[in-house]
Amino acid sequence: MFRGRFRHSIDEKGRISLPSKFREVLRVRYGTESLVVTNIPECLVVYPVVEWKKMEEALLKIPFTIKEGREFLRYFLGSAEEVEPDKQGRLLLPQSLRSEIKLDREVILLGMLTYFEIWNPQVLEERFKGIKDSFEAILGVIHPYLAEENRSGSS
Repeated sequence: MFRGRFRHSIDEKGRISLPSKFREVLRVRYGTESLVVTNIPECLVVYPVVEWKKMEEALLKIPFTIKEGREFLRYFLGSAEEVEPDKQGRLLLPQSLRSEIKLDREVILLGMLTYFEIWNPQVLEERFKGIKDSFEAILGVIHPYLAEENRSGSS
């Protein structure tokens, strides 16, 4: 699983080095380093191809008749690109995605278990401040999901 927070620089060609822990997850868990990168409004999201295919299957369930579903798909899928790290473990971030998220010299890679995110450090810091301020409320929302998992895991 992808875990942790890593600060990396973007080189002059628009590449970042993947953390060795992330490359190990790709090799061991997925057997490949092929990835799909796309954007959500605040960051890039990067999925191993296996996880991306699961996402696509879920997205197929969104009815075409729902306008919001079509809008989401346009934004999320319209920018998706398959990428693969080079032999040095560097990942080329497409210029269009770097511009969309305002990635310049430094980025933060944030492990999210089955995928990872790439953030502008200042934007992530602001996001974290908001999370810290509302942590108890957030925990109240997710607690039932965690409690449900604990009950089903103990049976």
